[in-house]
This record gives sequence, structure tokens and C-alpha cells, in this order.
Amino acid sequence: AGINRLREIGGGQVVMLEGKVLAEVRLPIGGLMSDRRAAEVADEIEAVVAAGRMLGISLEAPFMQLSFLGLSVIPQLRITDKGLVDVDRFELTGLQV
Repeated sequence: AGINRLREIGGGQVVMLEGKVLAEVRLPIGGLMSDRRAAEVADEIEAVVAAGRMLGISLEAPFMQLSFLGLSVIPQLRITDKGLVDVDRFELTGLQV
């Protein structure tokens, strides 16, 4: 049901429970961006994060963290339920600039 909803809205983020949409962010430009006002999209993102928290997700920015999974420019890092993992060293690591 979640994949179908993403297809219907043209991409974005969806939080569902038992087939019912709890919150969604429509991101029709490549499933990553929107042509709508930033404030409107930000409100939807807040609703998605709140819906995730209601379901027990405790990550600070869960969808942002998921975005790293497919990021080909960072092949040494992967997201797990324990945090960010340096796969070359097989240990948890943090983001440092």
C-alpha cells in the first residue's frame, strides 16, 4: 500500500499504519524535491516525522538518514538500526565535517 501511495503522489515520503496513510510529503521532482512553497513542504515533513515517532521511530531525522543508503558517493558508510557504520572498519561512526 505504501509503494502504491508513493506512486500516486509522484514520489516523496509516506508513513502508513495498517494500510492507512498517517502522513505524507509530496516530492514530485524525482521523488526528492518539490515545486511548492518551502513552508508547506516543511509542515508536511514535520507531520511525517511526528507520525514516525508515534510508531516508535526515535531517530532524529529518519528520512534524511535513510537517504544515505543509496548515496553512491559515500560507499564506506551505511545506516543501520544502531547508527552510522563505517563498513571498512566495521564500527559505528559519526558525521564529522
